[in-house]
Amino acid sequence: MLGLVLGTAVVAWTLDFLSKEWVIASMAEGEQRQVLGEVLQWHFVRNPGAAFSLAAGSTWIFTILAAAVVIFIATQLRRIRSMRWAAAFGGVLGGTLGNLTDRLMREPGFFVGHVIDFIQVWGFPAIFNIADIFIVGSMIAVVLLVLANIGLDGIRHTDEPKPAAAEADPDATQPLDPEDRPGERH
Repeated sequence: MLGLVLGTAVVAWTLDFLSKEWVIASMAEGEQRQVLGEVLQWHFVRNPGAAFSLAAGSTWIFTILAAAVVIFIATQLRRIRSMRWAAAFGGVLGGTLGNLTDRLMREPGFFVGHVIDFIQVWGFPAIFNIADIFIVGSMIAVVLLVLANIGLDGIRHTDEPKPAAAEADPDATQPLDPEDRPGERH
């Protein structure tokens, strides 16, 4: 599964990086271009904050949080036995590394760089990038896997007793006969 996690992460990071480089090379900051009329536009902005440009003065905090996400995923890699979890973690990892690359390498400087955002969708209140798409899509997958009780091993876990326990002690799941119940005399 390590290959799927890392492969997905590399695809996400590469698509994000190349798209941002294209935006920087072909658009002026603040420029807007219609792609599908007003439904989809490219709108080049540099985002110093988090989603919706929140906490713009705390860029360093998001750098630390992104690094923590990368470290957390790295610590979980050996436990992943599910293709769905591997793809989800790979998407989160690649997207997080995409935005972390901006925070470490872009203006105004190391650790406080601004994230390049450029995708604007009509009716959506934020401008975002490819990394954000991978992060959000993958986190939705993580939530769905958790809600379905699917573990990192790919097995759906339930609160129901396992059949192996009943086979080991067949009487464990059977009610006691009335004469064997404690406190009852006949």
